[in-house]
Amino acid sequence: MESLLYLGIMLAVICVWFLAFKRPVYEAVLLAFIVLLTVTGTWSNVLIYINEGLSTSLLYSMVAFVAMSILLTKTKIVDSCIAVILSFIGRIRGGAGYTAIIASAFMGALSGSGPGNVMATGTLTIPAMKRTGFPAELAANIESNSSYLGNMIPPSSNIVAAMAAFTTFASGAGIADVSQGKFWIVLWGVSIWFIAQRLIMVWTFCRYYKVQPMSKDDLPDLKETLKSGWQAMFLPVFILLPFVLDAAFADNFFVTRLGTDGAKYLSKSVLLFVAGISSLYACLIVKDKSTVTPSKIAKMFAGGIKSISPAIGVCVFGYMIGAMFEDLGVAESLGETMATWNFGKLAMVLAICAITCVMGMVVPGSSQVVIFGPVFITLLSNVGVDPLLAAAMLPCICGVMCGITPPLGLGMYAGMTIAESDFSKTFKNNLWWVATQFILQIVVLMGWLPILGL
Repeated sequence: MESLLYLGIMLAVICVWFLAFKRPVYEAVLLAFIVLLTVTGTWSNVLIYINEGLSTSLLYSMVAFVAMSILLTKTKIVDSCIAVILSFIGRIRGGAGYTAIIASAFMGALSGSGPGNVMATGTLTIPAMKRTGFPAELAANIESNSSYLGNMIPPSSNIVAAMAAFTTFASGAGIADVSQGKFWIVLWGVSIWFIAQRLIMVWTFCRYYKVQPMSKDDLPDLKETLKSGWQAMFLPVFILLPFVLDAAFADNFFVTRLGTDGAKYLSKSVLLFVAGISSLYACLIVKDKSTVTPSKIAKMFAGGIKSISPAIGVCVFGYMIGAMFEDLGVAESLGETMATWNFGKLAMVLAICAITCVMGMVVPGSSQVVIFGPVFITLLSNVGVDPLLAAAMLPCICGVMCGITPPLGLGMYAGMTIAESDFSKTFKNNLWWVATQFILQIVVLMGWLPILGL
């Protein structure tokens, strides 16, 4: 029971510091770590916990992808992608809303920052939606819910925590690990259903509010946008192709030529070099080469420190708490307690989705995955859920739900700011998105839908 008390203390500290004192989430997680060190009397192990938090290799992949998103945003390559998408589908009813889903999901996957992505793409998509008849509160929620899709779509930096959780589970359960490519294929397979869910939601709301297509004056010219932005549309190929090749040829082509260990380490390094290659490609295709000189790029990253630091800080401090909780057996205690409930498959899926939803109101999704990921995978696996599917759903039930559920749903507030929407109306409309997200999570985890890669 002491272990569960520590969990309660962590939740209480984060809740009070974030909600009552309005301080940043990374400060709340760090403070929780310090309080837990004091309460548990483990200050003698503090350097061990810090070392484990900083020595997670996946952390550096996260930095690479966030840095890449800064480069793509500052060079306006993102704007080119949005303009091309708008020119294609802006002509249909609700086209601006569909554009918001596609563009924001893609950019959110690169940055892993829901609120940051809302501010980056929302300044273009939200005004376009409002001009075609979307109510302000609906435009804000479409953008915020689309942006947080990025938390579960590779190559989001948030995905790395889920991969680490599955690796921990696999080693403890004595089952074979999977390649990065294989894992990411399953993640894309899961993401397709949630993208479809949001598209259906937009289609339904468009009928209800009688939304119109974008006017010809607001539509980007198709010929001009393709002429100036076609090269930017190849970015997904540079990002996705290495993972597809890794998943398809890991067991024969790479193992034959590099050996088992070589193929394994090549798979693990994909995360790092994809971000670098994509960044180099962005520098090659940018029209104004004077914006990507070494000094200008250094200034971009210097200016983007504020957007990188909070996300990295939350993960580092979360990894440190995770190391402490592993030492104290907190996650195991939670797992043992839930195991005594003797739940069947549906009841366990409902329970874990409800727990992550409630925790997501105060605890960052990345911290949930780091601290409780292996336990959730174990509990779901014990009732018949495919452990690989359970791991692939962690960024969804933790990261996405955390991002769209108030009061920690920062994306909604960012969308409200741009849309200038009423809080009460935005909150009520957001409940539809949260409810459908929750239901679809259950459907996917129950295995009632086919998933690519499984």
